Amino acid sequence: MTREPGGQFITFEGIDGAGKSTHLQAVEQRWRARGLEVVRTREPGGTPLAEALRELLLHRGMDVLSEVLLVFAARRDHLVQVIEPALARGAMVLCDRFTDATFAYQGAGRGVDAVMLRHLEQWVQQGRQPDLTVWFDAAPEEAARRRAAVRSPDRFESEDLAFFTRVASGYHARMQADPKRFVHIDANRDPHAVGDSLMAALQERGW
Repeated sequence: MTREPGGQFITFEGIDGAGKSTHLQAVEQRWRARGLEVVRTREPGGTPLAEALRELLLHRGMDVLSEVLLVFAARRDHLVQVIEPALARGAMVLCDRFTDATFAYQGAGRGVDAVMLRHLEQWVQQGRQPDLTVWFDAAPEEAARRRAAVRSPDRFESEDLAFFTRVASGYHARMQADPKRFVHIDANRDPHAVGDSLMAALQERGW
């Protein structure tokens, strides 16, 4: 039986170049065609304040603690202004990245203490977690090739392969810690195959 996924919070995760944003758009279109209210958003970003903080994070040099605090400040505004109101009225929220990215990029990638990140996660989110997280798992070398083909790098995308290997390990650790929340997608394949796997995973959950 198919259930209506209203009031659900689904996040798409993966290293830069994994292709998650393209597939998020496909899911959005599919659910809008079913007449559902879909709120598509992203992190960092999603509100005027959070978008301004995103620009600083992507293009302004800073120490890692400042980076972490800006990420969570943007997230708090995003939750209060967009995510929680949308879920309260029964909308389906599709978010390009959320807190798993913080544990992957700032935690595993930058070496920020996971205990501190968990404290900030609890404080800022007050228990809010995604209902489902789709992790697009792409090899760092493949993701780098894709990024180079389409855009100039920002401050994160300029990092080396070793950094993105650590980030990928951070995502893997998050999935191991909460496997029921995650769908793992092999994102190294052709986009059509990746999309088919995604839609099949959603259908298995009645979506």
